[in-house]
Amino acid sequence: MAEYCTEEKVAFNGKRVEILGPTFEEGKPGTPMNWRNKLRNREEMLAYLKTGERYWFNDEWFGSEKRKTKA
Repeated sequence: MAEYCTEEKVAFNGKRVEILGPTFEEGKPGTPMNWRNKLRNREEMLAYLKTGERYWFNDEWFGSEKRKTKA
């Protein structure tokens, strides 16, 4: 089992608690991802951006995309 670093913090009720520290490995990915390279043409890029706008800024939601509060 790997050794994880822990930190001691004060909880909202005033008690001291031990929490798990960072568990990620620092560094950069081997090949950076560029969303523009995945899309073949201008229409696909516009559809991608419109979908993102609908997700973040629209008031009409469907299924699991429904947010209780606006972003």
